[in-house]
Amino acid sequence: MRGPAACPPPRGELSAALAETLAHAPGRRALPGPGLAERADVYGDDLQLALHLCYELHYRGWAGVDERWEWDPALLELRQTLERRFLFALRADVPQAGDVEDALRELVLDRADGQDVTRFLRDQGERWHLREYAAHRSLYQLKEADPHAWMIPRLTGRAKAALVTVEYEEFGAGRAERVHAELFAGLLRDLDLDDSYGHYAPAVPAVTLATVNLMSLLGLHRVHRGALAGHFAVLECTSPPGSRRLVEALRRLGAGEAAIGFYAEHVEADAVHEQLVRHEVIGDLLEKEPRLAPDVAFGIAATVWLEERLAEHLLTAWKAGRSSLRAPLD
Repeated sequence: MRGPAACPPPRGELSAALAETLAHAPGRRALPGPGLAERADVYGDDLQLALHLCYELHYRGWAGVDERWEWDPALLELRQTLERRFLFALRADVPQAGDVEDALRELVLDRADGQDVTRFLRDQGERWHLREYAAHRSLYQLKEADPHAWMIPRLTGRAKAALVTVEYEEFGAGRAERVHAELFAGLLRDLDLDDSYGHYAPAVPAVTLATVNLMSLLGLHRVHRGALAGHFAVLECTSPPGSRRLVEALRRLGAGEAAIGFYAEHVEADAVHEQLVRHEVIGDLLEKEPRLAPDVAFGIAATVWLEERLAEHLLTAWKAGRSSLRAPLD
């Protein structure tokens, strides 16, 4: 088993000051002041990387960073400032969420309009596009389902049972080699990419970091359990058709069975998961706590909005013939 990844290089004053402090034991150096946290562009590289540095302490940590930082009160206070700004911006920018049932029905329509990365990859993508897409997605896929596991102790009854059913399958149904994160590592190797956890964090832009930071933010706070359920619904409802197109793209471009197998697994599994999340997890949660309906709707809307921003970034870069990453892959 490989150790934790090294902290990504800073992208501004805020992330530089935070990385410098994390290199020492808690209490040895002062954390960045509130001024830096308030001035940084909320969707920019500096703030989103700072959030990512904070959140990864709750997953596998960083090489050379003292594990006691995870629950350091001063760091949590800084993170709270960053989270407050991120959530405030999302609530201002995301189109107003409506009825949960309407939002869920919209997710499964698989409309052909708008920015669709998987259709681009299927119809005209080249191997370098697929490799870049995998690098972007690696920040989540190598910890697939981990953020949503924080929902388990916050649910009861049918909702808990259904969520655990989905998570059990995401974690390989008792077989280590079938854990979805391990399957994605195989996809990376198949595409001649590095399968190390966090390897591509320095390469991805803020627009990618934001999609991953959202699920960590929602997962770490019980108060956001409704929004996290909405986030999970987006992933499960939109996965089957998108995964089917990615299977076609990978086959067209001659990828190996490991790469194809990852998305083929999601075509079938997520079709079942979609029903469980919609009708059992969200359905039972809202029967017990109907006041969480606006939170579920917001989780859906915010996830879709951030994913659409990422899709626009990818397609704009690719259609112009340039890399979507901070530096092209080798």
